[in-house]
Amino acid sequence: MAKTLDAMSRPADGLIFTNLVDFDALYGHRNGRGRLRRGAGGVGCLAAIALERLREDDLVIFTADHGNDPTTPSTDHSREYVAAVGLRTEGRPGRNLGTRSSLADIGRTIAQVFDVDLEKGTSFWT
Repeated sequence: MAKTLDAMSRPADGLIFTNLVDFDALYGHRNGRGRLRRGAGGVGCLAAIALERLREDDLVIFTADHGNDPTTPSTDHSREYVAAVGLRTEGRPGRNLGTRSSLADIGRTIAQVFDVDLEKGTSFWT
């Protein structure tokens, strides 16, 4: 997150992709409920700073590549759905994105922002 904040402080016209690997490798797959809770609190504080720094036309999407419940005995992927929150500094007021048919919807949304056409997924900004 610190590197993300640093990247946001520089002029840019492109994509910043942040993968918080510890949530998957150390917390979810290791059933680390306490570590997950502490990590989420720290990321939440840094995410609030990032949201304050959004510029006109910026888009931020918080999501995961799969679910993994650290409260189950298994250390494997445990859920079909993941949460996705999308924020954009311009445009429509907030709305429920509903249950999406595919994680590809996120890729299609980002592609729409960059005027790139993709065959898979449905943008949630259309």
